[in-house]
Amino acid sequence: MSSSNARELALARVLLVDDDPTARLTLETLLKASGYHVDSAASAAEAVGRMDEGEYELVLSDLHLESPDAGYKVLAHAKMMDYEPATALISSSWSEGQSQVGDSCEVLIAPEEVPELLTKVADLIAERATRRMARELRHGYALSI
Repeated sequence: MSSSNARELALARVLLVDDDPTARLTLETLLKASGYHVDSAASAAEAVGRMDEGEYELVLSDLHLESPDAGYKVLAHAKMMDYEPATALISSSWSEGQSQVGDSCEVLIAPEEVPELLTKVADLIAERATRRMARELRHGYALSI
């Protein structure tokens, strides 16, 4: 196993983007206590800079940052990254029926639902790792032909 794969299994990197300092600190503390390496950003611009500087297995972004669609812009940028992080929206103000939002993300996570949040985070990271491994296997197979 390569050192990068060992690092990924040992401590998944999560980028948490939320302009509400209380929500950001609460989620950051929860994710760190659950064993994740967490970087946080308070704006879409800060999040874009962090994604350009380092790799993340998961990008969690608040839906409403400095503008109503800033969360979508963060996730759109994440999807353009070569390392292809998993993405999800978080929101402390959501209503029933918002469990999926367009093609921008897998799920909308409500921070109040801590056990479900942690399960969804783990599932998203695992799905990303599976996709990445399958892609590496296909690439390795293509090189061996």
